[in-house]
Amino acid sequence: MKSIKRLVAVIVACVAIAVPASAQFAFGIKAGAKINQIPETVSGFEWDDCSGFTGGVMGEFMFPIIGLGVDASLMYVYAPMKTELEVFDKEIAEVNSYNHYLEIPINLKYKLSIPAVEKIVAPYIFTGPSFSFLLSGNSFSGTNLSYLEQNPVDIAWNLGIGVELFNHLQIGASYGWGLSNTYKKAQNYGVIDQNNVVGKYIADLEGVKKNCWTITAAYTF
Repeated sequence: MKSIKRLVAVIVACVAIAVPASAQFAFGIKAGAKINQIPETVSGFEWDDCSGFTGGVMGEFMFPIIGLGVDASLMYVYAPMKTELEVFDKEIAEVNSYNHYLEIPINLKYKLSIPAVEKIVAPYIFTGPSFSFLLSGNSFSGTNLSYLEQNPVDIAWNLGIGVELFNHLQIGASYGWGLSNTYKKAQNYGVIDQNNVVGKYIADLEGVKKNCWTITAAYTF
């Protein structure tokens, strides 16, 4: 019995030593495209899917023995948005927004090791939160609308898949569900009709959450 306990203790100690020793850290650059999505019709507003882009740096810390790890990125994001406001089937405003963010996604990643080809191709999945900090933008202004302030921080939860090629090139795609409201309370409503219809429409935007598709390519060193 004592010998079995000693054997188990030795195995546990070896694993405890081997896992940190085998941990791998990689640093790299990343770039790609982002597509913002908001429900097509929100209280009179009709939104277009708008493509933007992102670029920055990433770090990855993996434990090859178990295939688990964490990656984090520091990304610049250009995120345009476009919508039209219709009241009683009449378009009264076309609104464009050009926003710049600093985004920090942090993901738990699992890489699938396939014998014989693991150094050539390794599929992976990942999930985690992202935090986007508004650097600058014209908020939400248009010909007939005065101002609708955006929140300075957008929070989303990402779920994605990807593939690593030759231990260096990573190509991934993810979908992010917005967790925070995109807009703050409007300071004023711009055009207000006698029934306050437009004001009500704009006020309803305070509960809008922005979702996003992201496709990136990264090269690690």
